[in-house]
Amino acid sequence: MKKLIVLTAIATFLFAFILHNSYAQEQYMVVNQWGHSGRGQQGSFSQPNEISIDSEGNVYVTDFTATSNQIQKFSNNGSFLDSWGSLGFGPNYFANPTSIAIDSEDNVYVTDFGTPSFAVQKFTSNGTFLDTWGAVGLGSGQFINPAGIAVDSDGYSYVSDFGENNHVVKFDSNGNLMNEWGSAGTGNGQFITPTDIAVDSQNNVYVGDMGNNRIQVFDSNDNFLRSFGSSGTGEGQLGGIGGIAIDPEGNVYVSEPDNNRISLFDINGNFITTFGEGQLNFPLGLAIDSEGKIFVVDRNNDRIQVFARS
Repeated sequence: MKKLIVLTAIATFLFAFILHNSYAQEQYMVVNQWGHSGRGQQGSFSQPNEISIDSEGNVYVTDFTATSNQIQKFSNNGSFLDSWGSLGFGPNYFANPTSIAIDSEDNVYVTDFGTPSFAVQKFTSNGTFLDTWGAVGLGSGQFINPAGIAVDSDGYSYVSDFGENNHVVKFDSNGNLMNEWGSAGTGNGQFITPTDIAVDSQNNVYVGDMGNNRIQVFDSNDNFLRSFGSSGTGEGQLGGIGGIAIDPEGNVYVSEPDNNRISLFDINGNFITTFGEGQLNFPLGLAIDSEGKIFVVDRNNDRIQVFARS
């Protein structure tokens, strides 16, 4: 029995080693890009922030500047399809739309900070308003600066909030408060400026703890599992956390706005490689489509860049 356990452990290690090397040896190249600087024009951006992809491969981008088209929808190859939202406070209006997520039914969730009445708006994939939730404040289920949002396969949404709260809040698909966790600090389950958030195929939750330059991972019951990353420019270190995306194999992509690159980690948080150096200027949101292409919000270049493994 002990021999079997040892052999299993060796096989697992070898598989991880081979997978690590295969990703590290492959090159990531730009296969598409679109967008230009501007306000109020189709396909233009002034401060693009986050990105998400629906089941048909359509791409949705938030633009942080209130005078721009707030949510823009593109085909997978970057052709403009639609936009919605304008400056204001209320349903279908935005002050500063930050993050965006899409559920299994292609409903679109947008966080907005700067609005006095709610944190999250929910739309159909065509921009029809459905619902809002999340009050502004310091109480249970409330927000000061709602930042990242992710939706798991069961329809639960997770919203990160930085400022006085420094927590993550979990809602059901109807916006009912389910749980919240976190406080200011450096310990497990504590945050300093939590930004983006993502979920994997097992509904584990990955939180970008930007002030601590680490990713914290929680299970579907919101229990702490592990963390990885530290501050710096070396391998496995992070210079800010702009976005998080997870591929079907569980590999974790993290954009680093201060290091102008994307870092890739395996499912256990082991460093694999980086890419995008010299091609990105303050990268933020990340999304991965069904073909494995990585879509990056190239913030200071006002464009979307698409990478693929060669």
